[in-house]
Amino acid sequence: QVQLVNSGGGLVQPGGSLRISCAASGNIYHILVMGWYRQAPGKQRELVATATSGDVTNYADFVKGRFTISRDNAKNTVYLQMNSLKPEDTAVYYCNADVQYYSGGYALRNTYWGQGIQVTVSS
Repeated sequence: QVQLVNSGGGLVQPGGSLRISCAASGNIYHILVMGWYRQAPGKQRELVATATSGDVTNYADFVKGRFTISRDNAKNTVYLQMNSLKPEDTAVYYCNADVQYYSGGYALRNTYWGQGIQVTVSS
């Protein structure tokens, strides 16, 4: 089993910055992709950014130039640096990890989600 633990988040004023992180632990052989999604009240969960183990990144258009995703593969941790925050960035942010692990001599793969962390942008 794999656990994803978030940290960071909170309340920030428009134009401010915030960094959130997500650390994975447990039965992990390799994490192929780690990413962040978000869900605002009354809306569907949407992709924010992803990063592969080879540091290939992908961003949603609405965060390009403002958010930066990064990984520390040695720590199985992903970060999201959020700058120039807007009220519309207010949401619960969820960490996601595409994990390879071994069980019973077999190489398996599964996707895990963190518990979510609130980010509120308001004056």
